[in-house]
Amino acid sequence: MKVQDKDRENEMRRQRGFGLRLNLFFFSVFVIFSVIIVRTAMLQFVEGPQLKQEAVSRVTRDIPMQPIRGNILSAEGIPIAYSKPVQTLYATPLKNFSNNDEKGLKNRPELKKAVNELLLKFKELNPSGEQPTLEEMLSRDRLDLENVRHYGYTPRKIRTDLTEAEVAYFKEHKNEFKGILMLDVVEEATREYDADSVAVQTVGYLSKFKSVRENKNFPFYQKIYKAQASGADPSIQYQEDEIVGYYGLEQQYQEYLRGKNGYKRIEITPQSMAKEGGTEEIVAPEKGNTVWMNINKSIQTQTEKAIADQIQILRGKHPYVSTGFAVAMEVDTGNVVAMASMPDFDANVYKTGSVSGDDFNQIENLYINGTIRAKAPDDQRNKAESVVYLGSTIKPLSVLIGLKEGFFGTGTGYTDRGYAEIGKTNTRIQNAGGHVIGWIYPWEAIAESSNAFMIDEIGKPMLSKYGSKVTQVWSDYMKQFGLGVETKVDLPGEQMGTEDFMKEVSGSLLTRMAYASFGQQGKYTTMQLAQYTVMLANRGERLKPHIVGKITDSEGGTVKEFGREVIGKAEFSDEYWDTVQKGMATDVKDAFGDFAYKDNFARKTGTSTQWIRNQNIDNGVFIAYAPRDNPKLAVAVVVPEGGFGSQSAAPIARKIFDAYDYEYGLDGNPKKLQPKTNEDGTPVDGAAVQNP
Repeated sequence: MKVQDKDRENEMRRQRGFGLRLNLFFFSVFVIFSVIIVRTAMLQFVEGPQLKQEAVSRVTRDIPMQPIRGNILSAEGIPIAYSKPVQTLYATPLKNFSNNDEKGLKNRPELKKAVNELLLKFKELNPSGEQPTLEEMLSRDRLDLENVRHYGYTPRKIRTDLTEAEVAYFKEHKNEFKGILMLDVVEEATREYDADSVAVQTVGYLSKFKSVRENKNFPFYQKIYKAQASGADPSIQYQEDEIVGYYGLEQQYQEYLRGKNGYKRIEITPQSMAKEGGTEEIVAPEKGNTVWMNINKSIQTQTEKAIADQIQILRGKHPYVSTGFAVAMEVDTGNVVAMASMPDFDANVYKTGSVSGDDFNQIENLYINGTIRAKAPDDQRNKAESVVYLGSTIKPLSVLIGLKEGFFGTGTGYTDRGYAEIGKTNTRIQNAGGHVIGWIYPWEAIAESSNAFMIDEIGKPMLSKYGSKVTQVWSDYMKQFGLGVETKVDLPGEQMGTEDFMKEVSGSLLTRMAYASFGQQGKYTTMQLAQYTVMLANRGERLKPHIVGKITDSEGGTVKEFGREVIGKAEFSDEYWDTVQKGMATDVKDAFGDFAYKDNFARKTGTSTQWIRNQNIDNGVFIAYAPRDNPKLAVAVVVPEGGFGSQSAAPIARKIFDAYDYEYGLDGNPKKLQPKTNEDGTPVDGAAVQNP
């Protein structure tokens, strides 16, 4: 009995051990299969795409296809910078033709034969076109047989702007040189600029990517170049010879204007050469967006003509005058409707992305936008830059500061003796021409342009109140009105001007404040002057200037829109604003005597003085806005070495106001839509008025 129990116990023990081993086996199998399933899923869904791409990349390459660059239009929709379609012939070597390789040397004769046949065909189809030599075709600039500028599989541009006959022939005979060269006709575009040279420095121009990719002044291109080195998305790959925005709006809105690459995926050989007939996939490029300026072509061309004509008039009395700058900005929107830096040039010299040495010598003093940065004059005799002292145009702000600081009231009187005295030696600083004005109120100090009032009632009291901190306080006031800071205009390269009153070398604190109070210690740009004028017109709102109003896609849909944007506010009482506006009534009858709004516009002339060629030279400055009671347009004009602002700059401003009134209407009613009338007011056959 005991033996049977023991046998039964052993049997049960064996069964339990077997079951345990069987369970362990099934568990192990389960774990192994789970790992296999998870790993398979990882390979398929996580690592699969990458592995697939790596496998494809070993035998294929993506060749970027450049997009068509978007257009830049005027406010009326006129193309100012636009892309013109051209047909380009590319050739891709299908063998090794290098001089540094035995096999390449062996293959050279058949290549030369093919290229000579190609050259004969160029001459036959387009005898008046460029006729390159065999050596030029084999050079690194064309076929680049040593692969210095290209990978072996990269197509080489060998002829652009093909004629219809050339396009037809090469499309039909693209396999003409089977096994030697693969030919391909590709539609591209060249950049063209309006023949009237509209806002050239504002619109900008082009350069080649390889010329700017590592330039620290172009961080946008530096970033793209670094991304490409690490294998960026093919749609944003920039090619070495691709033209990119180099200045002005072309640079500012490069990201929108460029569009996105397409690409052609080709099969390559183990030697990294293109395999004939090996194209696997083509993705078409996306055209760039269209940039719409607020600049009106008609107003802009009238502005440019006004400056050019005025320079010629002034040269009779001021032989060194050679440049002029103007900005017209809407008071209620911040839209810049005209921005002129004259003289200008034909931007088509840059349309290929580079400029010849001869062309550059002609424009080296013209390509900078003098309305936003210092520009050297084009005439070497002229020594005044575009950024000048503001002269008496600062006086409305000086009076505002004096009122805000409590130095005087709106009804406080002052006796102007024609000069003010400063320092222990009682050095006299005179009004222009030593003019004695007599008893005046603050608004009259602006209208009559009293230097003495500004010094005695503002400059001196400021120093007494703030002591050594006075120049910083003055600078802060200037910056409130956009002077000495960026205006935030949508253009690259804006400068902030210079504040000489902050420098000890400019004299004692008293001397600096005396001269700063009437505009002889701060140099600012015409754009800053225009923004300041808008603030005077809208009573303290600092608006961001907008060159561009909107951006649309190739279908006309809105991509981005730019509206009114307040970037600062200067708080002064209405009484103070009224005083300043009343004072902006300088006599400019010669320029505005027959102006339709002559009794309803605010203005201030300025004549800033600089020591040049061992003498004091006068720069003409002028600001104005109209209408006075409902301001619509603000204008700022600077004419270096042009003499008094009333005689040099004011006539230019008058023509800008007239051009705007014609196009848009200073009263909201465009004059171009109104019928012409006879002297008695009767209509002339319903005809519209003529462009001024």
